[in-house]
Amino acid sequence: MTMPAASATYPSRKVEPGSDLVIKRHVPLSRRVPMTVSRICWYLLCSLLGATMLVPLLWMVSIALKPDSNILQLPPQLLPSSFQWSNFVSGPREIHFPQLLANTVTITVLSVFGSVASSMLVGYAIARIQFPGRNFWFYLFTFSIFVPGIVTLIPIQRMFFAMGLIDTWFPLILPSFFGNPVFIFLARQYFTAIPRSIDESAMIDGAGHWKIFTRLMVPLTKPLWITMIIMAFQGSWNDFLNPLVYLNSETKYTLSLGMANFMGGLSEATPQFNYYMASNLLYMLPPLVLFFFAQRYFMMGLGTLGVSQK
Repeated sequence: MTMPAASATYPSRKVEPGSDLVIKRHVPLSRRVPMTVSRICWYLLCSLLGATMLVPLLWMVSIALKPDSNILQLPPQLLPSSFQWSNFVSGPREIHFPQLLANTVTITVLSVFGSVASSMLVGYAIARIQFPGRNFWFYLFTFSIFVPGIVTLIPIQRMFFAMGLIDTWFPLILPSFFGNPVFIFLARQYFTAIPRSIDESAMIDGAGHWKIFTRLMVPLTKPLWITMIIMAFQGSWNDFLNPLVYLNSETKYTLSLGMANFMGGLSEATPQFNYYMASNLLYMLPPLVLFFFAQRYFMMGLGTLGVSQK
């Protein structure tokens, strides 16, 4: 007697609209394993590269905690024989860190405010206000991005020398109030992406360009100006060349110039690298803290620049 063959069909299930049924595609194990292995290898590679980037920072911390006798020890050791936490007090005191910090904060805050405010205003004017030659000015600002700063350093230095502003903070602050070409480009692109219906509605209610800019555009472009603040802060805080060119008095030095002067002006045969590294770690903290708390807006600001209103 012949047994009937097993049916290869299965009862169908009716799927109602809006149901939570999820149809999963079966993936053979032979195809899933290479994907998992490749992902693990990719994560390991990224972790290795990240650890490589941290080696200089770890070495800075190691030197900052070492006593003088262990700095030039051969073979070099990552862990110090004894942890000299006092280097974080003695180093900044020898370098006059509080005075240099006050100078740097003053210059940086004024430079950031001038650069961000002026660039936002210029970018808004080019993007939202119709006036003759606005495209010319935009292309001129864009072209100036490709001019290296070292090319204009000597002419600008001679100009400030003729004005009697050498050995003052004005050459480090005043240029920022005339706009940053990169920031103007970013602001123009960002303002262009905002629908013009917002301006038109505000103008119908009697608002002028200043009120539109301060009441509407500034809140709408929060990721933009936070991105500008981070970039301007990094540039001014880490600036070494301009203070070196314009400042002569040690009481007016910034942190970057003051610490370089500390290493170059020592009378001892062996430079105090532990003091220098301890001060450098403190010098690195403000930019890192600023970026840590504002990185979300920084990524948002850079991620929305390619969208424009047609």
